Parts: sequence; structure tokens; C-alpha cells
Amino acid sequence: MKAQYQNSGLLIVISGPSGVGKGTVCKHLRKKMPQLVYSVSVTTRAPRKGEKDRVNYFFKTVQEFKQMIREGQLIEWAQYVGNYYGTPREFVERTLKDGHDVILEIDVQGALQVKKAYPNAVFIFLLPPTTDELRKRIEHRGTESQKVLNQRLQAAAKEYEFLDRYDYVVINDEVEQACERIQSIIVAEHLRADRIILVNQ
Repeated sequence: MKAQYQNSGLLIVISGPSGVGKGTVCKHLRKKMPQLVYSVSVTTRAPRKGEKDRVNYFFKTVQEFKQMIREGQLIEWAQYVGNYYGTPREFVERTLKDGHDVILEIDVQGALQVKKAYPNAVFIFLLPPTTDELRKRIEHRGTESQKVLNQRLQAAAKEYEFLDRYDYVVINDEVEQACERIQSIIVAEHLRADRIILVNQ
């Protein structure tokens, strides 16, 4: 008998409310685990200062985004606070087939769609330590009006209701510690019994 792990990669979905620090945590995680492949999302929102097309997001017009929906080019998509966000299908599926783990950094609406199509993916909810801390983080960005800030906080309160749909919850009280917890989850998922293949020799 020979034991081996599955060749296909893991699809790792990290989501949580806007402002919780998904981007920061994923950036640190990729430095610690450079073998992880980051799936760049598509969005219709305007680039923030320092963001680059094809690096942070694929920036599209609403018309271009809707065409991608019609052509089935997106694994998931959602409209959030007036903008569209989505995950390109071809890139993700090709990368997983090649044996690489893929991280999706998406909102809760998108994660629930992915769960229907990929129930074996690993779903991690990133949670702020407190609501007050979440507000401070959004305010610190300096990119949102008071109206949009309040919309994001209201959306966050609704998103917490879906915690039980996730496999893991990581509290992002400190970025380094949150990354270590996610690393542990990824290692453990690769060692699951249902990922082991026994071959008779």
C-alpha cells in the first residue's frame, strides 16, 4: 500500500465585513506562505489610492461586469454598497487543478454562492474584536463618507448572522496572530483523512 495526498489544491475562502482587515491579513499570509495563489477579484468600484488594475482588482465598468455574468465567467458575484464584485472562474479552476491552493478574499454574499458550487472549499470568517474597532478601521481608511460608513456597519451586523455557515472563525485582533491561525487551518485541512489516497502496490 502507498499513501499519498490529493494532487488538487484547496480553495480557501476568507470573508468578513468590510473594514475587518481581509486585505491586510491576506497580504501578510501570502508573505508567510508564498505558495498560496491569490485570486484577483473583479469590481466596478473606483480604484483606491495605490491600487493597480490586475494586481489588486480587475477594474471593470458595470456594462463589462454584466457581460461577464451573462457569459458565466464568474464563480460568484455580488452587489455591495452600490458596486459589483466577482471572482473569475477560469483562473481559479485551472490553478486548483494544477495543485495550487487558491485564496478568495470576498464578501459574505459571495462566499455563500461559492459554498453552493464548491462545498468542499474551506470557509473562514474574519471577525473584528469589537464593533467599535471595526468602525475605527473603516474611518482610518479615510475613503468612505459617513453615509457609506454607516451602510457598511449595518451590512456587517447582518453578515454576522451567517457565522454558522463557515468552517472556521478567526478574530482579527492582531494581524500576525490572525495569520498564524489561518496557517494552522490550511495545514490541518491538507491532512484531513478524506484527502488521503491509498493505492495498492
